[in-house]
Amino acid sequence: MKTISKSRWARTLSGTGFVAIALAACASVPPPTEQIAVSKAAVSSAVSAGGNEYASADMQAAREKMNRANLAMTAEDYKNARSLAEQAEVDAQLAAAKARSAKARKAAVTVQEDSRVLRREIDRNSQ
Repeated sequence: MKTISKSRWARTLSGTGFVAIALAACASVPPPTEQIAVSKAAVSSAVSAGGNEYASADMQAAREKMNRANLAMTAEDYKNARSLAEQAEVDAQLAAAKARSAKARKAAVTVQEDSRVLRREIDRNSQ
């Protein structure tokens, strides 16, 4: 039986340990299916809020990042997929907020104009 030196044995064990740790690290990142779903919902919500009309650049960024997140999921690059999905969610939320803000400004202008018209009508009737 051949004798293995202590240093060779230590190198073999450390190499095996490194491989085991590397495999465990890869396996420890679960697929971000929940984050992908949340991000898709955020994009849909932003579309419903008027993001395409009022924040088209942010919507485009959200869609592109969602597409890249889906590609990363397919490639099992779960860390990148999660990051991209989170970014897409934030972009979609920003688009939705901008859309709501623009709609609120538009409504405020309409109310102001209606108030001016009503005031003129009241002034005219009181003369």
